[in-house]
Amino acid sequence: MNPDERSPDPLLAPERLQAFVRTYFDRGDRYLKILEKHPAPIYLQESAVLRASAARMKRAFQQRLPEVGFYFAVKSNNHPRMAGILIEEGFGLDVSSGQELEMALSLGAQDIVFSGPGKTGAELCLAVAHADRVVLLLDSFGELERLAPLAASMKTTIRCGVRLTVNPTGLWRKFGIPLHDLPAFMDAARRHSRVALCGLQFHSSWNLSPAPQIAFIGKLGSALAAMPAAARAQIEFIDIGGGYWPEQGEWLQAAGTDQGKRRQALGRPTEGHDVHYHLPATSIDGFAEALGDAVRTHLLSIAACRICLEPGRWICNDAVHLLLSVVDKKAPDLVITDAGTNTIGWERFETDYFPVLNLTRPSLEEKPCHILGSLCTPHDVWGYTYFGTDIQPGDILMIPTQGAYTYSLRQTFIKPLPCVITI
Repeated sequence: MNPDERSPDPLLAPERLQAFVRTYFDRGDRYLKILEKHPAPIYLQESAVLRASAARMKRAFQQRLPEVGFYFAVKSNNHPRMAGILIEEGFGLDVSSGQELEMALSLGAQDIVFSGPGKTGAELCLAVAHADRVVLLLDSFGELERLAPLAASMKTTIRCGVRLTVNPTGLWRKFGIPLHDLPAFMDAARRHSRVALCGLQFHSSWNLSPAPQIAFIGKLGSALAAMPAAARAQIEFIDIGGGYWPEQGEWLQAAGTDQGKRRQALGRPTEGHDVHYHLPATSIDGFAEALGDAVRTHLLSIAACRICLEPGRWICNDAVHLLLSVVDKKAPDLVITDAGTNTIGWERFETDYFPVLNLTRPSLEEKPCHILGSLCTPHDVWGYTYFGTDIQPGDILMIPTQGAYTYSLRQTFIKPLPCVITI
């Protein structure tokens, strides 16, 4: 269902939240059993969940597009086993640095796209050295001119695409070139015999619906239609990026809403922590249907090519959970855990809402309590409520669905990082 067809009420429905919580409490004994061998805190990675997500995404888009490739955005979760499992499931890897490229090569990945701005000479050389496994997504005219002599000196032809910026104003203009510069870029690339420009890429992020992608697909189709047939014939692939939001949608604390931000800016208190907000997201089948229609209408009718996707968040979000233990109860409504939010690398839970589940004392009733980490900073927040009958030192807490943009952002700050346990 399209989010526009759903209730405009931004509140997270209690029945939706309870159904989500119940799913993990039903498996609670299994999670507690794991901690008998691997004490908290841990990142728990569920390979079956990851494989199921990969299969579902492939099925959704393969039913609607004639030729489609899938590349896991490594930046969303850079644990090697995560990427390794997805290679086994038929995914390529989308890397954004030389460091990520080295990991992808070490895993034996045979199908890699290397994107991102500001690639260094060493990173470009590494890509050229593995041109049989890497497609380089160029980010600027300058990057093209830096690559060409390197490829020539290494006597290697490398397949390339060019990134197109989806927003030529503001901070997003750091990525790619403006669409109106595409003909000039293709002309410039033709002057370099070792640069085989054969594809296009764009990416919009935080997509709760396919609307931003569809809008740019329409613009790209118009631009391609105006180009000579010979130029269109060069295009072997169009990479439409990722940014697909997990379909439970975005869950927010009051402080994460526009109204909450305004109240904070004015020095006013936000609403109580028992109020949660929900920004709905399109299902992956809804994305595939809408994007498939747009691609067939605006792109494949003009350029017969392979369509590539770079999912990250949608694939890995549900596959990793955090398991913590309560170390200290300082007040009836304040506990300290054995891990801090350096585990996720940022102050996520001051604005984003994820339920904290007490696996030791499960209950579908949500109770107020400041759940705080053990770092020497007040911005070390896991949540302001928990699901359980009570909360005491030694209890095991779970924060589910923490697979995306948490592990990759972890920091060695004050406390050691948990280990990753894959089941």
